[in-house]
Parts: sequence; structure tokens; C-alpha cells
Amino acid sequence: MPGSGRPSPPPPRPPWVLLPSPALLLLLLLVLLPGGTLRSGLDSAVGSEVNLLDSRSVMGDLGWIAYPKNGWEEIGEVDENYAPIHTYQVCRVMEQSQNNWLLTSWISNRGASRIFIELKFTLRDCNSLPGGLGTCKETFNMYYFETDDEDGRNVKENQYIKIDTIAADESFTELDLGDRVMKLNTEVRDVGPLTKKGFYLAFQDVGACIALVSVRVYYKKCPEVIRNLAIFPDTITGADSSQLLEVLGSCVNHSVTDEPPRMHCSAEGEWLVPIGKCMCKAGYEEKNNTCQACQLGFFKDLPQSQRCTKCPPHSYTREEASTTCLCEEHYFRKDSDPPTMACTTPSPITNVKKGKVAKNSISLSWQEPDRPNGIILEYEIKYFEKDQETSYTIIKSKETKITADGLKPASVYVFQIRARTAAGYGGFSRRFEFETSPVSVAASSDQTQIPIIAVSVTVGVILLAVVIGFLLSGRRCGYSKAKQDPEEEKMHFHNGHIKLPGVRTYIDPHTYEDPNQAVHEFAKEIEASCISIERVIGAGEFGEVCSGRLKIPGKRELPVAIKTLKVGYTEKQRRDFLGEASIMGQFDHPNIIHLEGVVTKSKPVMIVTEYMENGSLDTFLKKNDGQFTVIQLVGMLRGIASGMKYLSDMGYVHRDLAARNILINSNLVCKVSDFGLSRILEDDPEAAYTTRGGKIPIRWTAPEAIAFRKFTSASDVWSYGIVMWEVVSYGERPYWEMTNQDVIKAVEEGYRLPSPMDCPAALYQLMLDCWQKDRNSRPKFDEIVCILDKLIRNPSSLKTLVNASSRVSNLLGEHSPLGNGVYRSVGEWLEAIKMGRYTEIFMENGYSSMDAVAQVTLEDLRRLGVTLVGHQKKIMNSLQEMKVQLVNGMVPL
Repeated sequence: MPGSGRPSPPPPRPPWVLLPSPALLLLLLLVLLPGGTLRSGLDSAVGSEVNLLDSRSVMGDLGWIAYPKNGWEEIGEVDENYAPIHTYQVCRVMEQSQNNWLLTSWISNRGASRIFIELKFTLRDCNSLPGGLGTCKETFNMYYFETDDEDGRNVKENQYIKIDTIAADESFTELDLGDRVMKLNTEVRDVGPLTKKGFYLAFQDVGACIALVSVRVYYKKCPEVIRNLAIFPDTITGADSSQLLEVLGSCVNHSVTDEPPRMHCSAEGEWLVPIGKCMCKAGYEEKNNTCQACQLGFFKDLPQSQRCTKCPPHSYTREEASTTCLCEEHYFRKDSDPPTMACTTPSPITNVKKGKVAKNSISLSWQEPDRPNGIILEYEIKYFEKDQETSYTIIKSKETKITADGLKPASVYVFQIRARTAAGYGGFSRRFEFETSPVSVAASSDQTQIPIIAVSVTVGVILLAVVIGFLLSGRRCGYSKAKQDPEEEKMHFHNGHIKLPGVRTYIDPHTYEDPNQAVHEFAKEIEASCISIERVIGAGEFGEVCSGRLKIPGKRELPVAIKTLKVGYTEKQRRDFLGEASIMGQFDHPNIIHLEGVVTKSKPVMIVTEYMENGSLDTFLKKNDGQFTVIQLVGMLRGIASGMKYLSDMGYVHRDLAARNILINSNLVCKVSDFGLSRILEDDPEAAYTTRGGKIPIRWTAPEAIAFRKFTSASDVWSYGIVMWEVVSYGERPYWEMTNQDVIKAVEEGYRLPSPMDCPAALYQLMLDCWQKDRNSRPKFDEIVCILDKLIRNPSSLKTLVNASSRVSNLLGEHSPLGNGVYRSVGEWLEAIKMGRYTEIFMENGYSSMDAVAQVTLEDLRRLGVTLVGHQKKIMNSLQEMKVQLVNGMVPL
């Protein structure tokens, strides 16, 4: 063999051997790489890979040794830049009992406990050798030896630990040599856990014709990143291929947090499942992953606030990073007033007159202040029983008179009045004290009785007056507020707390007499000039959905989604369209779609929300079938559950929770959207909202909501279970092609959707818990979030998969419908699921009938060469659907 150390040149090779010489091997290798040369120079770390060794980048001697010396030999050449190229070859196929070792120098693992070895090599096909040499091999072995000693290479062979036997996917032949075309193989193996400072690699040849072109040794890490205003440092991945390392982040400068933010470093060097976040402290706002000081004229009083706010009227700041604004000279703000309130000059009410006084009411009137500091928008009247100042009532009125009713007879009440302008509230007036009338004394028994007819007439007049009054009050107001003027709003306070019967955290905009009032109360009005529409991305119920940019003066430009109301709308359509904005504007949660504002003062009418780059979750999952880890899918589910917990805590029922109504951004953060079907919960936690007709999404809806039109957070939990199934099955349609009536019947009889393929048992059990018939037996959303957090913290709990094959393995006997008319041939079936490219492979391997195909396993697919995970899932899901249809499409609960 060339390079064996023999003193004389090797004898001429017979023409039937045609073994390549070292120079020929190198020449052929040169044509395999761009430019016809082997490239040198250290490759920079790609993504999260960090090189420990790259034989292509070493300029001098590698320091590797071969044993025996006439085995592996180094071919030293230079590339076009005259950089050295290290290639090792061995080709002793003519001789028996080969045992040739190539040992690397000591490699430091730099603290990594799991390393990867990438080999690039070519290998000669033994069958292409004339005569079929029985001594020829087509594999070689790779070993490693751990040690802290850099000089510990001279150890016995049996002390090395075998990593793997390496075989070539592509081998070259005599024909390839003639055409100067050879296949360069790339194989990657990993080793771990490593416990010492470094290691040696060894390559053993047992009789192959092979050229080792390059060896690259590297480890993976999660690179330093800033997420949610927290810095997560470079983190070397764990020793186990499924291990997730929890890493605590540190808040960037000028930010704070209640709970230290966390992320998880996966074995592939990806950051997953962010939990918690930092917030810019008071006086600072978030910009480009940093906290920057509020500019002059702006302030931020709380870390929870998103942005710096412009100082209210008649106030200013003296320095950047201000947490409040100072009042201008002669303007004031009470200590108890929020910092967002404008500074005002006093405008007290001085002249208050008592009007009609009864045993249960007092009427008051007053004059407008001489200098009100602007147009008076309303008056606020505060009153309480004397010596009972902690329990008071406030009435708001746009007129200069009111009647306070519901008072005690013969009692003294204290009244104070203040005015509100665009600049804010003035101070309260001085205290005015007025007393109600005492209870009248009953007429004496010997008083002359009124004739019956007179009594009847009087009663009739009174009743008529009451009815007319009731009708008039009903005409003035869309809903009943007994004894309340339409211009007045009454609030009762006790020890500082508002007492309004029936108040909910979420306010149903449908209760407003004027829908515009709800929109303006919960949604910010945006000038149309601040919005630029870039392109149409879809069509909604009321018009087009577009993407664009929002640029409000003083704030950074944002990408936004814009819903438009089509031309020629009816007033009802406008009310329904803006109703969603009135609902959305009440929510503030990272897993609920954020409303930026509305455009109502010009056409077209628009709803502007944050832009979610990846669109709806169901479509996104279908496009990326099989591309995510289980932990990533659980992270998506955790975000959805967190958003639903927030809505449930607000007393809010979604009614249309489905993957199509979940939006996902570029960071894989899922947000609940589409509040068109949503309704409010009653105060009673056991109460339910009853609809009055309308369409119901049957496949996602709980049985009690279908049967009785009753919706609760428990029915949303049922829908969440269906969303879990959609996510794990990558956007599969629930219940496939079954009709709605079949779905209703099957669910009522106790059947449930089967587990998706490769579904962790813990996730499928949670789905089944969400599908309990008794709604009180279903988990609450806060419990669901807790369960998913535990699974994320303990990823080994997700390794146990549902054994779907055992559930349906006995269903495909000789009476199986799969080969009996569902699909007439294997080719027809594969074409139907857009996998026709595999028809020939199936047929060549004996799967020529649907009965045979029905027995295919995932391992069979891999053996057939179906290596893409998405294609594997599509084929196995199709088979599973056909199997499940055999049992009416579902599993009994």
C-alpha cells in the first residue's frame, strides 16, 4: 500500500483491482467541494453549535498518530490559499485480519457534558471489486477515551469505549472512479454524559477502503438572548437528549420583576417556554429590549404601565425618568388624585339652595361658578348622613339641580358639590346641611271620612300618574333605573369601597343604551392618518382584514392588524362590529390579543390590534406539520390556558374557543382572539348564560351547551380539550368528516376523540379530564395551567406515549373495510393524502393491498425510507383515522 513504509515502490496493480492511489483519492475528493478544492479555515459557530475541533481548520500538524504505521496514512496537500489539508486514508483490503487505529490528540470539552462528532468520508463498494474480495469491509468503528490527562493517549485498546460502527450511505465504485464522481458521506454521532476535562477519539479500520476527509467535534448551547426584558446567558445544553435546563434570567438595567423570569434550554440549543417577565420600572419604558428613560414632558408612575405618558394639562417634568408631573404655578392636584389627572385651578360651588324637602328626599339647586376654568362637563354631588361620613353617596349630574332620595325621615344630611371640566375636577364646596321632614301624624279616627267615589278617583289618578311616569322614564332610558334622572349617575360608597349591586369585572357592552358609549369607554380613538394599510391578509365577517403600520406621534411605529367595516353597512352591523372592540378593550394579558384602538370618526370604520405574524394557530400547525418538539407544543397550550384563566377570572365566557381563533406570533406565543360569540357569566358561579338561538360550533362545544344552550367557564374547558387535540395532531379536524349530528350522538353516548399519534399519555389524560360529561368534574383553568407548568418543569413525564396501536390492533381483521371499497388501491389512498410519491416503494416492498397497508407501523415506514417526520405523521394519521372510523370514530370514556 502507498505510504506503508516499504523501501521499494509497490508492484503494479493488476487491472482488475483498480484500488485508488492516495493521490487519486485526494484528486477525486477535490472535485466534491465548491471550486474543486478542499476548503480550510475555522467555520464560525452555526446557530448554537460551538466547535471543539475541526480538522479542516488546523494550520499545522494535527498530532494524530496511526497504529500500526502502515495502516492509516495522512495525505498532506494545500488548498487554493495554500492552507494545509489533513486527509487520512486506509485501503488494505487485500490482506487478512486488519486492525488499524487512528488516534486523535487530546480534545478539551470546555465544560460540555454532551458532544457531537461529525465525520465526512468516502468508502469503496466491496461488490465493485472484481473477484469479490472476502476480506473487504464497508464499515469502520469509532471509539473515545475520557481523561483529565492531556498525555494519556497511550492506553490499551480495550480501555476505549465504542461509540458506534460507521457505515456509508453512499459508496463509490470503479465506474465512479472513471467518471471522477464519488459520494461524500456525512455521519454525526453524540457522546455523553462526559465527566472529565477532555477525551481522545479513535478510528478503527478492520479492512475497508476508506478516506476520512474531515472530523468536526462540537457541542451545542443556547446563545445569550434578551427575552421579556431579561438577559439569559450562554447555556451549554444538558447531557441527556431530552433534558431541558431551567435558566433564570436577570432583568436588564432599570427593570424589575415580581417573579424571576425563566426559560428552558433544550438539548438542541433552543430557548423554549418563557415564563415570567421583567417590567421597566417607574420612569422608564421598553424600547428595543431595553428600558429607556421617559423624555421631558412624559412620565410613568408604575412598572405595570407599558409606555411613558404625556404630562396631563397644566403640568410638566423637570428631568428625564420622571414618575410624576409637577403642577404649573397656580394649578393644583390633590394628594389623593392619580398622577394622570390634570392640574386645575379651584372652581368651587358657593351658592347652594334647598328646594323641595320630603321625609325621604331633598332637592337642591346651585349656580355655575363664575370662573369654571373651561366648559363644565358634569357636577359631582357627595352627601352623607351627619356624623356618618365614612358611608357616603355620590351622584353625577349634567344639570345644576338634583334630588337625593332614599333618605331617612327627620335626619340631617351633609352635601358637597364640585364641578369637572376638561382640565379635571375642582375642589368640593363647603358643607351644606339640610334636614328631611318628620313622619306625618295620622289623621284622627273621628275625622270626616272621604266618600268612596272620591277615594277611588284619587287612587285612579295616582295610579295613572305612576303609569305615565313609568312610561316616560322608560322612554328616556333603555333600561330601568328607579327614581334616577337620565343625566345622573349614582354611586354608593362605604369605608372607601364602591357599592354597586351586580358590578362585574367585565362589563357587557350590550347593556349600554348607546353602543358608541361603550366603544369610547373601553377603546382608544385613533386618528386615521396614523394608520397606513399595506396589504390585505384575509376577509372577516364585516369586511377585509389587512396588515399595516401604526405611528402615533411620540411613540414608536408598530406593525398592526386592521379589521375594516365594509361600505354600505347597516347600523346593526356597525354596532356588532364595534362590539368586539368594546369587549377586547377591557382585557390586558400577554395571551389575549391586544387592542390598539378604533377609528370611528372617519370611514372606513376600523378595529386596530397587534399584528400576529404567524396568523391562526390551526393553519400555522398544518403548514409546519411535525416540526415542533413536545415541549414547544406544551408551551403553546400553556399560553392558551393562561389567557383563558384570565378571562375566566374576569367572569367571561368565550363560547368559541378553537385553534382557528387562536393567533400565534413569531415567538410562538399564542393569544386568544375572536370575541364575537362571547358572553358574560352571571354573578352566581354556578349560573350559566343561555343563548337565544344562533349557530354553535358543535365539534368544539360541550354537550350541556349544545343541549340546553348554557355556557360556562366549564364549557370553555371542554373546548380547550378539543384545542389540545388540535395542537397535538397539528391542526387535524376534530371528528374528521363525521356529520354534526353523528358527533352529538357519539359524544352523548360517551365516546371521545382518540389520542393523536405520538401523544404523551399525560396530555391525553388532561384532554379526557376536560371532556368529563359532568361539568363540575372538569378541571378549572388555573388547575390546567398548574398541570402544564409541572409537565414543562419535568419533561421526562412527557416521554410515556399513549399506546394507540394496542387500542385498535384487533380491529383490522378479515372484515376490515379498508380493503373493501374505501380505497380501491394503495396508490389511490396515497394520492388522496398527497403522498403519491411513495406508491412505488410500498408496492416494491409487498404492500400491494389495503389489508397489508393496515398493518404498517412507524418503524416500517422508516425502513421503507419515509424519513420526513411530517410525512410519517400524515401516513400514520390517515391509517389511524381509518381504524378509528371502524369504532364510530371515537373511544368510549
